[in-house]
Amino acid sequence: MINLLSDTATKPTPKMLEAMWAAEVGDDVFREDPTVNALEAKCAALFGHEAALFCPSGTMANQIAIKVHTRPLDEVICDEMSHIYQYEVGGYAFHSGIAVNLLRGENGILTAEMVEAAIKPRYDWLPRSTLVVIENSCNKGGGSIYPMKRIREIRKMCQKNGLALHLDGARIFNALVETGDSTTSIGTEVDSLSLCLSKGLGAPVGSVLVGNQAFIADARRVRKAMGGGMRQAGFLAAAGIYALDHHVERLKEDHANARQLAAALNELPWVMNIRPVQTNILIFDLVPPHTPAEFLAYLKENDVVASAFGPQTIRFVTHLDVTGAMVEQAIEILSGY
Repeated sequence: MINLLSDTATKPTPKMLEAMWAAEVGDDVFREDPTVNALEAKCAALFGHEAALFCPSGTMANQIAIKVHTRPLDEVICDEMSHIYQYEVGGYAFHSGIAVNLLRGENGILTAEMVEAAIKPRYDWLPRSTLVVIENSCNKGGGSIYPMKRIREIRKMCQKNGLALHLDGARIFNALVETGDSTTSIGTEVDSLSLCLSKGLGAPVGSVLVGNQAFIADARRVRKAMGGGMRQAGFLAAAGIYALDHHVERLKEDHANARQLAAALNELPWVMNIRPVQTNILIFDLVPPHTPAEFLAYLKENDVVASAFGPQTIRFVTHLDVTGAMVEQAIEILSGY
């Protein structure tokens, strides 16, 4: 099976499994799991912050950040393609009692000018703009990347207007291996960030929320209230440490595979509107009368899985369990459609 459904489909490598089995563990709710503590310290240091918190999922990490940064009747400003809006079940309203102010950037990428223009005046009948969330890379934008200059401009604007800035960095390492920017250079431009270990990095479970000591102290309490306090979580944290040590640079292979698929699709008459491929996500549209249901059924018959991403839209995602040989095989299958 060639799984282009998502980079969340990866399974631990044999060496990652060895690291998991060898992990020293304790009760993390009591902060007594040494491997979780090591992962959190590692992530905080990587991104130039004081502290970090291991969470079961990226959605929980983002929702904790929103809860800590806001209070009821506030609003979060984000792009309409943002994961926190599209794929987190309206959690900003459910958990935090806040509104969302949606902007339309370019493939999910905002500008400081757009965000500043969206800040609400302080009237009793309007929600209070207090938080900006950016996603890097942006999933629904086709794995699009924020240039560092753009992030710095948004940061400066947020500071001027008293807004917090959270980075949904579910695939932040996909962005960084392409731009060459350091983890600390991007980490110090935001008040908090989340990073997923269970996508391109290949760990089975887990995300990490990073921020200053006071922020993470509040985040830990919110995590507990959301049911995210785990016990011997070091077995999972060990996979995350291994992934950070061994699976970051190889993300470039996934990006090359995505570009190879895009080049092949560009030659096919039933494909249109291929989004720019910057990382490991490839989004394109089918020419009518072809439909996603018909196309995905054909792929499944040929042992390839992918996902519909709109009425005429398909998403492919490459990852460490998709080899170069699989990409060649997938291209042959696509050519036969």
